[in-house]
Amino acid sequence: EPKPIVMALGTGRTLRAAVEALRRMDCRQHKLVSLLGNIAPDGSASAYDVIMRIGDKVNAPHYPTPMPVIASSPEERDRFNALEPVRRWRRLAQRAEVTVVGIGQMDDTAPIYTDGFISHDELLSMRRAGAVGEIVGWAYDSQGRYLEYGSNLRVSAVPVDPQTGSLVICIAAGEIKLPALRGALSGGLFNALITDAVTARALLA
Repeated sequence: EPKPIVMALGTGRTLRAAVEALRRMDCRQHKLVSLLGNIAPDGSASAYDVIMRIGDKVNAPHYPTPMPVIASSPEERDRFNALEPVRRWRRLAQRAEVTVVGIGQMDDTAPIYTDGFISHDELLSMRRAGAVGEIVGWAYDSQGRYLEYGSNLRVSAVPVDPQTGSLVICIAAGEIKLPALRGALSGGLFNALITDAVTARALLA
């Protein structure tokens, strides 16, 4: 598209696979911004961050965020968010016209747990509080309401909000994703879905 846009991106296995399959193109008129930090709990770069890869593929300015996906405490998260470079990043992400995210389940295979961002005890605690899924680290219940509890108090990501009028595209498929997808659809956490026929039929049923 020739008209410049800001596109915000989540992370995860599905988005990384999509970016790997993307053909090279020249889109220097656009801006790409990550919705969340790219630092893993051990200080290394997050394995499923996509912003650097897609920026290289499409030759567009891109804005990663060198901060933890989930801070060690609410106070640490607030200190990061008070930094002016982080404030500028958040403002850019919040005005994105297009947002593309994956979705995480909250069972024992939850990416947020298996990738080491929260402990198993924290995962169980979030499930007891009603969590059925997460988008860019923000856990939500079966009605698509973000929980004001647990690891959500430490998430550094900009939460997705289609109510602003922007296009929020979720890419997800598979039976394991159904509870998370149903919850997100109930709460209107995205307004476009790319999935497969089996998952679509299950959701419609």
